[in-house]
Amino acid sequence: MRITDLLSTESIALDFPVENQTQVIDKLVSLQVTHGGITDVATYKKAIYAREAEASTYVDCGITVPHAKCTCVTKPSLAALRPKTPVQYNPDDAEKSSLFFMIAAPNNSNLHVDLLARMMQMLMNEDFVAKLHAAKTPKEFLSVIDTQEEAQFGNESITKEDAGVPTGYRVLAVTACPTGIAHTYMAAEALDKAGKKLGISCKVETNGSGGAKNVLTAAEIAACDGIIIAADKNVETARFDGKPVIFTRVDDGIHKPEELLRKIESGSIPVFHAQGGKPAEEAQNSSVGHTIYKHLMNGISHMLPFVIGGGILIALAFLFDDYAINPKNFGMNTPLAAFFKTIGGAAFNYMLPILSAFIAMSIADRPGLAVGFAGGILAMTGTNFSGLASGDATGISGGFLAALLSGFVAGYLVKFLEKTTENMPKSMDGIRPMLIYPLGGISCIGIVMCAINPLMGLINSGISAWLNSMGGVSKVLLGTILGGMMSVDMGGPVNKAAYVFGTAALASGSFDVMAAVMVGGMVPPLAIALSTTFFPKKWTPSERRNGIVNYVMGLCFISEGAIPYAAADPLRVLPSCIVGSAVSGALSMLFGCTLRAPHGGIFVFPVVGNPLMYVVALAAGSIVGAVMLSLLKKTRTDAA
Repeated sequence: MRITDLLSTESIALDFPVENQTQVIDKLVSLQVTHGGITDVATYKKAIYAREAEASTYVDCGITVPHAKCTCVTKPSLAALRPKTPVQYNPDDAEKSSLFFMIAAPNNSNLHVDLLARMMQMLMNEDFVAKLHAAKTPKEFLSVIDTQEEAQFGNESITKEDAGVPTGYRVLAVTACPTGIAHTYMAAEALDKAGKKLGISCKVETNGSGGAKNVLTAAEIAACDGIIIAADKNVETARFDGKPVIFTRVDDGIHKPEELLRKIESGSIPVFHAQGGKPAEEAQNSSVGHTIYKHLMNGISHMLPFVIGGGILIALAFLFDDYAINPKNFGMNTPLAAFFKTIGGAAFNYMLPILSAFIAMSIADRPGLAVGFAGGILAMTGTNFSGLASGDATGISGGFLAALLSGFVAGYLVKFLEKTTENMPKSMDGIRPMLIYPLGGISCIGIVMCAINPLMGLINSGISAWLNSMGGVSKVLLGTILGGMMSVDMGGPVNKAAYVFGTAALASGSFDVMAAVMVGGMVPPLAIALSTTFFPKKWTPSERRNGIVNYVMGLCFISEGAIPYAAADPLRVLPSCIVGSAVSGALSMLFGCTLRAPHGGIFVFPVVGNPLMYVVALAAGSIVGAVMLSLLKKTRTDAA
């Protein structure tokens, strides 16, 4: 099958007078109808508009390719339009369009993807495009296409579908963020949409909190052109040995999907070679800072379920207890409270060993897990040499900082043991991971942690004392900073830094810090939702529809709901959200609000201290953010 099999002189219009998107689509659909393969014109047109609502089909260099896959299309077809004067097809397109090609594809076919791919390769030829602009008649226009296709592809069919052979995926991708909630799926969606726009068939595996979904098969990996790993935590990469692989951040998958896909298609990406199942090229292609961040986020992502599940159960224990029974035993006075606090503590109290263990595992794979866990336990208990000498195995806990340090030390200790024992006889390979690494690693991490725990304990105690001693202006300022940080990158490193600070303060008994952190994180989606609701002329119809979802995401403490809006207009959205979040964080501190749960949004408001004023703080920050954003946004002339 060739392009000329799908295009006819009857479906080509040259120098036709059109002035806007509606007129362009109306004309192209009328040209498509000449093929006789569309059973319901209204449904097909609706599918075209639905595709445009997802993202503009403008490609580049004044070329736009509207397309749709629809059940009302019985056979694939192509229509072409050269307007009399260039048309600004979408307000956000880089320039006006002077050539339009519309593709209609049946719902059970991926032909439009292959057709797009071939057309894009042909349209990269400037001489070919110039000839299309110069063609005097539809017959000449069709002849120019036929000649160019013959020169570039010979008799090669557009797709193997007509031969009964599956086309496969040209590009594969894996996305993963530390928490496995929002960024993972947003990057997958962005790559999928960019693939459709560029005509590159793409499959994305998501490594989310519920495990890997849409898993890449061995056959797909073998057949693809290359793989994109957009991840901020480690993913299994040995399966990609021998294939071109890009290692990048999950944010790049969200904000630079087309650039990543084009890099794979350019053929300039080096081939990845796994060494012992470990991603050697990944380490080479990552900066030191990003590598450390990825190891840290691997620990935090595994720690969060313990923090959230255990923390909320402990908060419920205080909610259902009676303080008057025994103030010193608050949280354990009643059977129900004792149940929640005991079960919650079983998870929450082990967040530090889990953090340390999975940082170490990220660095040294499975051999690092036990060493990191042991180091985390020692960090939690504050075990030190002076205490052991006096018969007391516990000391002052080094807290989050000690566990973090333990994870990195444990991971690199095991890497060191791997390096120093790699020249041992092959017959000893089975003993190394089962005996040498755990025995040597746990012994060494024990010595390290016992030596530094007194210092880490003093630092942890100092931070706790500093937080508890803060009052008045100092606490309001801290709430302002932490609240604002939650909106800087909405789930990224700055956001996570503020959240981890809040959970560390929570573990040390400073409940007001966590309250400021959570209320700050709830503001961005709510501010956007309010703006799209009360200032609709500032937003596109698609943005207004999606804005409603942000009410739910904001109330559930999912800051990432604001990311698509921030990505589309960062100079207006980010400052507005940061200011709104800072206001909420400051007011939360000013009103003396506290929170014993590390997550949950409105679902944990019953355990908030001073809940009425907490709602006031949330509302105030959301309104400030929404008003500021609406004032900064320009009124859209195309708003309907």
